[in-house]
Amino acid sequence: MTVVDRAGVEQRLRQARAQAFAPGEFVGQESFVSAGEVLALGRHASIRPGVRVLDLCCGEAGPGLHLTRELGCTYRGVDASPDAVARARRRAADEGLEARFDLATVPPLPAGSFDVVLLLETVLAFPDKPALLQEVSSALVPGGRFVCTLEEGLPLTTAEAEMMPASDTVWLTPLTRFRSELLAAGLRVRWCMETSQAHRATVDALVDSYTAAAPELRESGAGRAADDLIASHRLWSRWLHEGRVRKFAVVAEKVLP
Repeated sequence: MTVVDRAGVEQRLRQARAQAFAPGEFVGQESFVSAGEVLALGRHASIRPGVRVLDLCCGEAGPGLHLTRELGCTYRGVDASPDAVARARRRAADEGLEARFDLATVPPLPAGSFDVVLLLETVLAFPDKPALLQEVSSALVPGGRFVCTLEEGLPLTTAEAEMMPASDTVWLTPLTRFRSELLAAGLRVRWCMETSQAHRATVDALVDSYTAAAPELRESGAGRAADDLIASHRLWSRWLHEGRVRKFAVVAEKVLP
């Protein structure tokens, strides 16, 4: 039985991700979005001191804590991974940031009202987007903002799903349909920008970084995880270069009653 050095694997993966971003653009994210993009999204969503932010599927909360540190919001993160939540709590404590974290699966969303709901690089993991967006809308105060990044495209074919590791978490949707689903939930898009070109460069850099890290990851007992990371990122690279998938940053506002 292979024993996995979890701490060593996490450290090496973090190093690989950091190497894929330009200086100052890595804040612990496990995605293609840069620190600058996160900050731009926060500013477009009017995040500032006193604004209550709920970060869904926050992971270890690199982007969320970056917003907290730079824009001074009141932050609450939610994730289903005990390890990720534990790391997020440690990071917040180490940086002296006030943040609350919940271990929970979304949906449902935590009780309470929020000024901003974040969902970065994870919209594709939800097969029932209308139900998710209704929950988001219910959690927002009137005029509140939903901030997300979208992997845009037609649903995966059977052949594509067979190539993609963990394809049961990859539910693409066309931008026009997503806009309609937002509006049906009482959320009107107020800002939208395509980020495909920047994310193509990032995913290509991540492929190189993960490939370089693979021998060490295999020695640490994480060979299958390394192979899946490389395979999935090569697919994302191909699809982004071919236009099969496009990436967008979106800020939507809850329509006043």
